[in-house]
Amino acid sequence: MNWAGFAAAAPALADTAEARFGAYTHHVLATLRKDGSPRTTGLEVRFLRGELWLGMMPGSLKALDLRRDPRFALQANPGDGTGMGGGDVRIAGRAIEVEDPATRAGYVEEVEPPEPFHLFRTELTEVVRTCVEDDKYLVVEIWQPGQPVRTIRRT
Repeated sequence: MNWAGFAAAAPALADTAEARFGAYTHHVLATLRKDGSPRTTGLEVRFLRGELWLGMMPGSLKALDLRRDPRFALQANPGDGTGMGGGDVRIAGRAIEVEDPATRAGYVEEVEPPEPFHLFRTELTEVVRTCVEDDKYLVVEIWQPGQPVRTIRRT
């Protein structure tokens, strides 16, 4: 499911997630290396036209990882660690490289990335938000396609 589908299914969680990612420019992307071990790298993300986009430098290892195995996890930048306003947000899914010239041109028009670049749109498999509520509860919200948001509260 793309970002628009997620936002329609879980609007409050989608708004919170987008705000967390919008609070900082750089986030952490996890991909899988050839041998199956994880690779983490910094990344900028964009929410445009109902999609969550991942743009990357040409030939970057993370882009090559995603071409080989599209599974990814994305962690919102926690900031300085003192506030975590909006909580901790993680997104998992599959990244699909975009080759269509018209789609790429629309992205370039809005984002003006350095060229050349790899462009991936995402299909979400999970969005998780973790936060502290009332200074005593750890709250975990979990969304997966076709399911309502589950909320777990721990003391």
